[in-house]
Amino acid sequence: MKKAQTIPFNFGGLPRDEWTWENSRVVFLPVPYDLTTSYLPGARRGPMAILEASTHMELFDEVLERETARIGFYSLDPLEALASGPEEMVGLIQTFVEPVLRADKFPVVIGGEHTVTVGTARAVKEKYPRLSFLQLDAHADLRDSYEGTPFSHACVGRRLAELGPLIQVGMRSLSLEENLYLKDAPVKS
Repeated sequence: MKKAQTIPFNFGGLPRDEWTWENSRVVFLPVPYDLTTSYLPGARRGPMAILEASTHMELFDEVLERETARIGFYSLDPLEALASGPEEMVGLIQTFVEPVLRADKFPVVIGGEHTVTVGTARAVKEKYPRLSFLQLDAHADLRDSYEGTPFSHACVGRRLAELGPLIQVGMRSLSLEENLYLKDAPVKS
């Protein structure tokens, strides 16, 4: 009987024996997390949906005229969400991104809700102290705290602004608290 072909469950559906940690320059970390989502839960399904969809796309870039995956794409296993709270999750994400950066690889963290950005940003900021941030979002996410935690999805912009310069694009709504913060903060909206 002929062995069935399988599609590897990684970014791009690339053959597992072709791309290893050692020969890859880009490392994908799926983080299926949505503990602080306040409107519709389900963001935790995003990373798996992105990985699955990536197995059906072409990997050739017509502008670069090359298959971009040839620089080496390596996918880590999905990070298990912690139920102990968003602050601990932010710390866990940071500890997973740090070795990627130490190995001089480019981390691509696929969330989940916005909170996954904070752990990633902290790790990258350690390596690149002059880092600035560009936030593409319909909401300001500049609250100091939301629903009892400063690590809510609604606080991500504020946490990023504390780490470095933040530019926000696409914002269409914000709270009174966020508006007052913007009047004094170094955020460009």
